[in-house]
Amino acid sequence: MKISKIVVFLPAYNEENNIGQVIPRVPRDFLPGAEVEVLVIDDGSRDGTAEAARRAGADRVVSLGTNRGLGAAVREGLRLCVELGADVGLMIDADNEYPPEQIPEVLEPIIRGEADYTMGSRFKGQIQGMTLVRRLGNYGFTLLQALLLRRWIWDGQSGMRGFSREAMKAARIIHDYNYAQVLTLNLMRQGFRMKEIPIRYRVRTEGESFIRFRQYARKVLPAVWRELRAPVERRTGESGLKVWMKAGRNEAEGEVRGRGG
Repeated sequence: MKISKIVVFLPAYNEENNIGQVIPRVPRDFLPGAEVEVLVIDDGSRDGTAEAARRAGADRVVSLGTNRGLGAAVREGLRLCVELGADVGLMIDADNEYPPEQIPEVLEPIIRGEADYTMGSRFKGQIQGMTLVRRLGNYGFTLLQALLLRRWIWDGQSGMRGFSREAMKAARIIHDYNYAQVLTLNLMRQGFRMKEIPIRYRVRTEGESFIRFRQYARKVLPAVWRELRAPVERRTGESGLKVWMKAGRNEAEGEVRGRGG
């Protein structure tokens, strides 16, 4: 697959003191013949996030006007990546916790055609400064995803993810508050190939995360349930062809066969 455009997008909320340290480190020429564009989705920040992003070299800054939530910002970022003609997209948090220098590594499996969806894995790589409570919370929500998907996942809450164009077009984020669990569940239920890449991670030194465990659990767990109940278009491969079918239809046919047997 020829890749002519890569869009790196940053969902951001009140990250005036951090975003300017992320954007200048985004590699721009790691893939010959491919343009790299930086897009910022400002989720109704009350500080100077948008202005800081422009000063740091963002090619586009889109402001949502009001704070709609991280899930809504990532949804808009994926939509705009497709609209801007990206062959490959990468999302990275604007809080300066994730390494922009490793964008080529996170995207490499997609560029090579080995994956459709990649996650920069903190727990396969190096972690600096994460508290025990936060680590245990990450373990718990990642284990939940692994059990639901019936495959091992190292880091289900990563804020650094790569997407093929097909994955960006197909992705559905079922709630506005967050994206981490429901996006992976949605893409993998559709049959997209996922791969995790070890990354270096350090906890932010400026600002604070919006995540609070009780609120997170109260909002995310019902969204996971809704995602699991929602019908998806199942993407499968057969003799090199992509065949799309309704997952719900397959389940219904299986029940009919079961009753007939």
